[in-house]
Amino acid sequence: MTSKVKVDNINKVSDDTTIIKKCGSTTTVGSGSGNTIVVCGSTVTIGRCGGTVALASGATQTGFGSAGQIIDWQTGSIKTTTFTATSGEGYFVDTSSGAVTANLPSGTAGAVVAFADYTRTFQTHALTINPNGSQKIGGVAQDAFLTVEGQSATFVYVDDTEGWINVLNAEVTEKGEPPFISATGGSETTVCTNFKVHTFTGPGTFTVTDGGTPAGANTVDYLVIGGGGSGGACGSGAGGGGAGGYRFSAGTASGCYTAGPAPLAATAIPVTPGTSYPITVGAGGAGTAPPNSNPGSNSVFSTITAAGGGGGAMGPGGPGTGKDGGSGGGGVGGRGCSPCSAQGGTGNTPSVSPPQGFDGGDGTPGSSSQDSGGGGGGSSAAGGNGSPGAGAGGAGGDGLVSCITASPVQRGGGGGGAVRAGDGQPPTRPVGPGGAGGGGNGGRGKPNPTHSTPPSLPQSGTANTGGGAGGAGKSQFAGAGGSGIVIIRYKFQ
Repeated sequence: MTSKVKVDNINKVSDDTTIIKKCGSTTTVGSGSGNTIVVCGSTVTIGRCGGTVALASGATQTGFGSAGQIIDWQTGSIKTTTFTATSGEGYFVDTSSGAVTANLPSGTAGAVVAFADYTRTFQTHALTINPNGSQKIGGVAQDAFLTVEGQSATFVYVDDTEGWINVLNAEVTEKGEPPFISATGGSETTVCTNFKVHTFTGPGTFTVTDGGTPAGANTVDYLVIGGGGSGGACGSGAGGGGAGGYRFSAGTASGCYTAGPAPLAATAIPVTPGTSYPITVGAGGAGTAPPNSNPGSNSVFSTITAAGGGGGAMGPGGPGTGKDGGSGGGGVGGRGCSPCSAQGGTGNTPSVSPPQGFDGGDGTPGSSSQDSGGGGGGSSAAGGNGSPGAGAGGAGGDGLVSCITASPVQRGGGGGGAVRAGDGQPPTRPVGPGGAGGGGNGGRGKPNPTHSTPPSLPQSGTANTGGGAGGAGKSQFAGAGGSGIVIIRYKFQ
């Protein structure tokens, strides 16, 4: 007679990995983290939460999904040089420094390899796919090439007739778009924690690498100032040069920005990622011999052009009207104007809104010993008129204050008008002062070397302010206008 013993569990105490456990309809084999098998009804579960299921060396698998679709991406080894692929693996390839070749493994049915453009540079340096020996890629026993930016491809070995076939090809992949602008060019500084400022005091390029998003910031603020005009030369009382055109975007009417990371102003302009914007910084009008004057040159960023300032009027024998420009040049005074007009030039030329500059002041007609030139226009005010009789030259118009660099700086002052120190005139007859923001003072000339009135030369405009130069007194050369500037500001984080 045979006896039966029924138990729920059989345990080998020294090795619990061999447990066989029956509980209702569930049978569990093994308790280790890597070899548990659970049979519950028609469901078989291999492994347990937190464990690892691995094939032994030399073993193969079937029935776990379609052959050729299981890829183990090698994220810890970015390929930058020639390498040999292994079936079942995917590779990120960096061709930013040069072309790379991937050698395929010996193909057997169901083998699979995959490649992806790590740096989005396949269009510059291709990835070459080299078949093993005489095996084929797409039915051709030759190399294949991945040459599209961001391309990725998966190859499965089907048979000896067609060999490796590309079953999944993405020629364009999506790239995350940073919420803020990233750019290079000029002198770069960080202000107010979250803003970048690029300052150009000469020609250059503002290159936008990432354009940002509306949810972050995709616009830039700007300050663009043209070169200031030279003063008039040889005038008995020549006019001061006009300041360069002053164009800006700002959060407040004063031209200042808030101290913290506030949104950029509504008048800021959008920029395009991958675009390089040439920067032109206008030169100031060159100082010149009588009877001439020179306007300043334009400054340019993107769609924004700030016109050069107008040159001051000159005489005798030269035009008595100041030249038009971003800000107008001042008119000449006294006999240097006869029989012509003593008017200053017109600012905001060409016309933009808001205006980029103001008119120059008028010269004061008078005797040969009482000439007073008008001041050049500035970015915030017109130039002053020359005073009659033995009065002063006209003051240059003041410039505007901007805090785009996080510190208040005044730029765009017009040049002061000159005076003629004739016989019997006060020895300290005042010249027209340059406008605040880089404008130069006017000059004081005298008719002969024996005169007691001390002469003074006209001052040039200050560099990178767009300031106009002061007008010249009797027998004097004109001063040069100050060069312009371009400043760009944006939120970068």
